[in-house]
Amino acid sequence: MHTSVQDPPDAASAPADAVPTALAAPGAGASPTSAARARLRRLRSDRAAVIGAGIVILTTLVALFAPLITRALGVDPYTYDLDALDAAGLPLGRFGGISAAHPFGVEPQTGRDLFAIVVEGTRTSFAIGMGATVLSMVIAIILGVSAGYFGGWWDALVSRLTDITLGFPNLVFMIAVSAIVPATAPRVPVMIAIIGILGWPSTARVLRARTLSLRSRTYVGASRAMGASQWHVVTTQILPGLVATIIVFTTISIPGKITSEAALSFLGVGVAPPTPSWGRAIGSAVTWVSTDPWYLLFPGAALLTVTLAFNLFGDGLRDALDPRTGEAR
Repeated sequence: MHTSVQDPPDAASAPADAVPTALAAPGAGASPTSAARARLRRLRSDRAAVIGAGIVILTTLVALFAPLITRALGVDPYTYDLDALDAAGLPLGRFGGISAAHPFGVEPQTGRDLFAIVVEGTRTSFAIGMGATVLSMVIAIILGVSAGYFGGWWDALVSRLTDITLGFPNLVFMIAVSAIVPATAPRVPVMIAIIGILGWPSTARVLRARTLSLRSRTYVGASRAMGASQWHVVTTQILPGLVATIIVFTTISIPGKITSEAALSFLGVGVAPPTPSWGRAIGSAVTWVSTDPWYLLFPGAALLTVTLAFNLFGDGLRDALDPRTGEAR
């Protein structure tokens, strides 16, 4: 299982000054409408990206309407159904107790509905993954853009902080912090803060490099020469040139944040029981894999499918915004 909270390797390992520059290049000489249509056509022509986008949209809807879905099917992730278990605490019947009443079977020892656990776990994992991604992107934008634009001692300070954070043993730190957080503290905000605060460095480094390039453009210099404030230059000249980069890096960062939550919950320092979570379900299922492998199948498949879907969609989105990346591979 991938447990790093850093941005995806392709974001960190690619040349910082080449990747983001390319992302802003397409359509530079065309009208905004024609450029947008060309990008949409490229995205729609990528079947893997379209499939990934469809799965992402479907999973997002499941996360948003999880309580309605479980209520409509008459199941919930908290009710024990001991009648669905045998004397040893294992699900009755074949395939982990799969039946009309329990589409994914039941949890050993408790008889809780596994379908409800996976559906409600989607809500928990998505909330943490999305929240941590937003937090890390806000930090990356503030630090990366300000370092690239202002330069000097601030740039040096941010660069050193980025290097230190990239070299930090993130998983160990997250486990330590999660373990010392009081049990009464709300776990979802705590998880968002821990994962998000450590997930910004690679994106910040790319945004800094892109900002350095944009700062040297003629139109930026002209705006400053005409007396435009630094805030005006950053918000109207720099940030618009970073939109494509930010969108792509946000998309490819989300699966890493979701798997980080799953890893912490798997290790027992994530969301507290009985709150459903993919990571908690996988962690519990590991102890039963020899006697009830179906318990591991569904939460594991959900995590794998969503992670793969985000990566496929992110790759397609990157190629759509810059066709040269697709040609180079």
